[in-house]
Amino acid sequence: MEASLKGFGMIPNLHKILAEAPATYEAYNTVFNLFMKNTTLSPIEQQVVFMTANFENNCHYCVPGHTWMMHSAKMPEEVIEALREGTEIPDAKLQALHDYAKALLDKRGHIGDEKLQDFIEAGYTKRQALEVLTGLSAKLISNFTNALAHTEPDDAFKKYAWIHPSQR
Repeated sequence: MEASLKGFGMIPNLHKILAEAPATYEAYNTVFNLFMKNTTLSPIEQQVVFMTANFENNCHYCVPGHTWMMHSAKMPEEVIEALREGTEIPDAKLQALHDYAKALLDKRGHIGDEKLQDFIEAGYTKRQALEVLTGLSAKLISNFTNALAHTEPDDAFKKYAWIHPSQR
């Protein structure tokens, strides 16, 4: 919990819930931190991966949380809005990353050689193709936990409250 407090300046509600299962809490934090600190994807690319999963998994907690993170990091508003709304990202390379991550989720990894090649041709590497899996792994734990626990968004995130466009 000290690491959560240090990293976020608070203990997020998600972390409080995950702490009920120490192995799950440790797995989440380990994979999340490996993705954030040990991959070759830029911070905005990392958020594209995270937000793609958050949107596709309809995570009422993580979309506002990552919106807060992206605003704090002064990421482009048009990218944030596209990720929250499920619309096209106004940057072709980031859109290719989004399409690749979404295909992995939709097809449970069985995307075929053509989709992988599209990702590579957009300017990414085979290493990054695998690194995306690390980000998606962290999101599986957090998105599914929030669905099960109905995690209440933290006060810092509430102004970014979100409902999936299909449910509006």
